Amino acid sequence: MVDTITIFTDGGSRGNPGPAAGAYVLIDDFGMTVAGKGVFLGKTTNNVAEYTGMLEGIEAARTMGYKELKLFSDSDLMVKQIKGIYRVKSPHLKAIHTEIMKLLGGFDKWQITHVYRENNKDSDKLANDSMDKKCDVVLKTGGGVVAGRGGKKPLRLGVLLSGGGTTMVNIQKEIEAGRLNAEIVVVISSLSTVRGVELAKKMGFKLEIVRKKDFDGVDSFSGRIEEIITEAEVDLVVQAGWLCLWKIPDAFENRVMNIHPALLPSFGGQGMWGHHVHEAVVKKGCKVSGCTVHFCTNEYDLGPIIVQKGCSVNDQDDADAVAAKVFKQECIAYPDAIRLFSEGRLTVEGGIVKVKPL
Repeated sequence: MVDTITIFTDGGSRGNPGPAAGAYVLIDDFGMTVAGKGVFLGKTTNNVAEYTGMLEGIEAARTMGYKELKLFSDSDLMVKQIKGIYRVKSPHLKAIHTEIMKLLGGFDKWQITHVYRENNKDSDKLANDSMDKKCDVVLKTGGGVVAGRGGKKPLRLGVLLSGGGTTMVNIQKEIEAGRLNAEIVVVISSLSTVRGVELAKKMGFKLEIVRKKDFDGVDSFSGRIEEIITEAEVDLVVQAGWLCLWKIPDAFENRVMNIHPALLPSFGGQGMWGHHVHEAVVKKGCKVSGCTVHFCTNEYDLGPIIVQKGCSVNDQDDADAVAAKVFKQECIAYPDAIRLFSEGRLTVEGGIVKVKPL
């Protein structure tokens, strides 16, 4: 997982005090905007709005599991106060300042930098949109905004993981950013000590540990998983770095997805997972790689393909470089596949997925 996130924040008040909003935009190391929100505050001051935007952005980064922050704000006063250069005198700001410093203490590393307003346009726009609409707004793909969630009932997701939880965090980013009308209602881990377990707890998800070694066979192991996802009324199961073969029940046919870090049918099958795949791609001298989202069957990596995203592989790329390129595509492909499912646009005919046009 990429552990560093860049946060741009802003805030404003029309009247000072007057109708106000704080805002933030989160951008990862690949330059992808992963979240953004404007928070309407009612009547308050510019400084409270600036501080609120910063607080909300840091809390979003913490929820998503990031460990290092790069913070940018066009409020020179707030930047210097957070750095400790200036004291916080206003009683209205002291409580927010204290909470910000407490949150920052929970990160491995952070830095804050002042930027000019022209270099902070996205968060400035979110704050102004929030004041215009007099409600919270969420950033959408392409830079638009949407007020509230709206639309159909959120798709209920069950996440299966066996590792670091990177895919789970990416999906939650899309949900938080308002780009995916879904909610994670339960997380099942096949191991008790992996990082994904800690992230699931930190993000407040219902968590179940189902270890294969605690069962007398694949049938009882699979039965326990079925009990959990049925009880949680899961609409779609999302395998997110899940490494255990389980028997998918008939009721969940074409309702279990997996993402594979290669362009299937190449580099698939038992033993082909994680870094093993990228090493094999480099060893073969492939010129392209990518990822595949597919429906799961009871055989490794043979289910109907839903979405594929590709990337180039250069002669100087090692397995780590390929992994980084593929991960960037995974961050796009899996949410796209889940979104197509939630919109009812996927059908399977003769083992091939057909996507209905809008």
